[in-house]
Amino acid sequence: MPVWTLHGDGRTVAPGAVVKPGERLAWPATIAIGAQHVVAMFGATFLVPILTGFPVTTTLFFSGVGTLLFLLLTRNRLPSYLGSSFAFIAPIQAYNGGKALETTEQITQAMVSVAVTGVLLALVGLLVQRVGTRWIERLMPPVVAGAIVALIGLNLAPAAWNNFSQQPAVATVTLAAIILFSVLFRGFLGRISIFLGVLVGYVFAAITGEVHFEAVAAASWVGLPEFHFPAFGDPASWSLLPIFLPVILVLIAENVGHVRGVATMTGDPGINRSTGRALTADGVASALAGLFGGSATTTYGENIGVMAATRVYSTAAYWVAGAFAILLSFSPAFGAVINTIPAGVIGGATTALYGLIGVIGIKIWVDNQVDFSRPVNQYTVAVAFVIAIAGFTMNLGTLTFSAIVLGTVAALVIYHGGNAIARARKTGADDGGPIVPIGQLGGDPENAA
Repeated sequence: MPVWTLHGDGRTVAPGAVVKPGERLAWPATIAIGAQHVVAMFGATFLVPILTGFPVTTTLFFSGVGTLLFLLLTRNRLPSYLGSSFAFIAPIQAYNGGKALETTEQITQAMVSVAVTGVLLALVGLLVQRVGTRWIERLMPPVVAGAIVALIGLNLAPAAWNNFSQQPAVATVTLAAIILFSVLFRGFLGRISIFLGVLVGYVFAAITGEVHFEAVAAASWVGLPEFHFPAFGDPASWSLLPIFLPVILVLIAENVGHVRGVATMTGDPGINRSTGRALTADGVASALAGLFGGSATTTYGENIGVMAATRVYSTAAYWVAGAFAILLSFSPAFGAVINTIPAGVIGGATTALYGLIGVIGIKIWVDNQVDFSRPVNQYTVAVAFVIAIAGFTMNLGTLTFSAIVLGTVAALVIYHGGNAIARARKTGADDGGPIVPIGQLGGDPENAA
């Protein structure tokens, strides 16, 4: 059982101080903060099974189990909640023509790719533990990492419109509430604006008669989550595996960013040494979810927000949060309530969420001062974005490569291939590294040789 030292008097955090991962506040305060982490992750985590068709309570169960497993595998040194990953939405939906899965067969087919992706991520984590992260930075420099993250959100835009168009009024109220709460509140409430916006949209839909509770009345309050087993023997299960491979790059970027963020906020650079273990733990948690019917997991920025607001980085709070999530998963009625959320609410929320995925990619460029006056950087992003937005596909025999795969490959090939040519020719079109001023959009860079 993990042991934490009590921080100060256990009730307050002095100005400028933080509660470190190995510390905790008094248990009542720790439990309250753990509950906040559940609320923070909830808005995004429950949307993933709704959008993919995976069982809600099963996803919640493996989210909680994955969090506890993550804490164990990182030796209780890295505070993190493992919520449902949005990067898997489009690949999973591909098993039903771009829509939420509708049959058990489709779910068991998609589970194969989820489980295999988790195993591959775990292997990457083991490699990072052995050789470090420098190879990741070379493979995915900021311009490429940002493009890959952003193109996943942009590729999902049509799915948001499909739901939005079914109930425009409900969707508009939901979206407006999310935006309003994000600017109206500060601190923790501002960080859960999506969750609050979904609540407002849901209440509006219920008042206007667009929410149906028959399934809730028929569900029991206590029961086991709905488990499935992957169809490893079905050839169709493996046919879409290539679509999931770019997701590994996204998960790497998310986990590395999470570790670095926590190390910075706690003032403890030693936390960065947990990067490999974090990747392995997330991979194992995702593989475990994929083996029994849950959505894949990732470290959650929403929960970093809670830590930043409270200055409490204690892993004890995450043990509490994981336990709470597991308890909620044993209520079929709770899952039935989540499934009553109408299309309009989902459409309004995903209009914001999918756009925010794109913004996260752009933030990577801003944070790293990517120079977009360089042609290699311009075309790396330009081509990848058009492929994602237009939904390019390519068929090779029985394999179909989606826009996410093609966009990822395009970004990697254009960046690394373009840099090699530009540097050999000394044209100055290559990525020259970070630059503070914004350069021109076209023409020859001033410092070209």
